[in-house]
Amino acid sequence: MAYAISQNGSSRSFPDGDSFLQNASQTSNAEILVLCGVAFAPDPSKSAVLIELGNESLAEHVGDDCKETNVLGFARYRNGDDAPSALVELVRPAGASDAAVAAARDMFKAAGLEVVVSSDQIGRIINRLVLPKYNAALRFLDEGLATQADMDLTCKLGLGYPDGPIERVVRGGLARHFHVTQALFETYGTPSYAPPRRAVVASRRK
Repeated sequence: MAYAISQNGSSRSFPDGDSFLQNASQTSNAEILVLCGVAFAPDPSKSAVLIELGNESLAEHVGDDCKETNVLGFARYRNGDDAPSALVELVRPAGASDAAVAAARDMFKAAGLEVVVSSDQIGRIINRLVLPKYNAALRFLDEGLATQADMDLTCKLGLGYPDGPIERVVRGGLARHFHVTQALFETYGTPSYAPPRRAVVASRRK
């Protein structure tokens, strides 16, 4: 399925050189329009219009009252500053058409990516699941429960993780971790989302 990309600045989902960028159509009649850092404008002629999201809600771009819309949000998962993964979280507002979701899913899958569908909530699926785990590990480290090496090894050997939670969040960048957790904490007020001390320090020293 042909897609065109309208881009302003760099994209977290598709950094420079990414094959998804290189394979985009250069014509205006592509079936799907992907917006990265570009102000939203409706286009009912497209099968789907996709808006790249950071931490924000899709509703910040399109409002909460869309009816039978072809507009969706998306974010390709990245662990901080690590390279993007193969997973795309597709954000479906309440009024999205099934046809738009199917078109977007088919486009991403044809590009070799895996797709999960989330409702329009801050943090979507992955961050809401994993950030409390990372925060807990960093707090346990501050409390002296165990060393970083021992906690990471426990998760790798005991739970089968490919890398430990502290190893992973530090590699991705503690300053970036602060900004993501802070957005969730401000939205939901849940203590497990509150940025841990090391992330706060990293954000202030950057």
